[in-house]
Amino acid sequence: MTTIALACQEQLLPGTNLIQKYALAAALGYQGIELRGRGDGAFARRLPELRRARAAGVVMPTVCVEMDHFIGDFDPARSADAVRNLRSQLSVIAELGGVGVMTPASWGMFSRRLPPFEPPRPPAGDRLVLLDALGELGEHARAEGVTLFLEPLNRYEDHMVNRLDEAVALCAAVGVPSVRVVADTFHMNIEEDDVHRALRAAAPYLGHVQVSDSNRYQPGAGHLDWPALVRTLLELDYRGWLALECRLRGDPVRALQQAATVLRHALPRRAAA
Repeated sequence: MTTIALACQEQLLPGTNLIQKYALAAALGYQGIELRGRGDGAFARRLPELRRARAAGVVMPTVCVEMDHFIGDFDPARSADAVRNLRSQLSVIAELGGVGVMTPASWGMFSRRLPPFEPPRPPAGDRLVLLDALGELGEHARAEGVTLFLEPLNRYEDHMVNRLDEAVALCAAVGVPSVRVVADTFHMNIEEDDVHRALRAAAPYLGHVQVSDSNRYQPGAGHLDWPALVRTLLELDYRGWLALECRLRGDPVRALQQAATVLRHALPRRAAA
């Protein structure tokens, strides 16, 4: 039976270091910590800390970027800097024995839903910039033995890649197995007409899943149907992680415990063990 492991992003866990955070995460029912990758080379500078954590048994499968500019930036210099940082993060997560690094096309740069409504670069230009960046990063990820994950964001946070099928089309155009897509349940709740149909269509390219409820709080705090969503992933034989990326409502430890309980109960007994 397919096993889906649970991870929690590091900033959500109380504790002064990754070893303490992982001990709490494991006690609450998580099997890994999803790291956050800041720009300006900051993630690579964490290597001594990350090596100590790995030596202590901390499982760190993935990195979610935390930068103020991304590969689809309108400014070529900022786009190139995002690529440099992602190359570094891919190398670091490879050293840690992890799976990969995720990035959106952009975040907070432009939305067609807000004035002035029309971006300064046409869709063909967006596509070219993204394909160039994804191609370079995909080759670097393949050389390192890890994966770059492209994450669609909702229409208010990005104008380029909002749905899973848009991310899949870019991955297919790049054509390397080291570039895959991230399904984020919060963004999907806004953008996808049918979450389950979207997951099924994206299945050949689905490499990672991030979870939060409909209101961006922990699973169980909103209206998403977690048993149905997990059942779809199991039907697709999804072998990746479910990584908690959300805000926490209420006491942090209780909120994290609620999320883990909701997700574990959605999994078959053998898969949750």
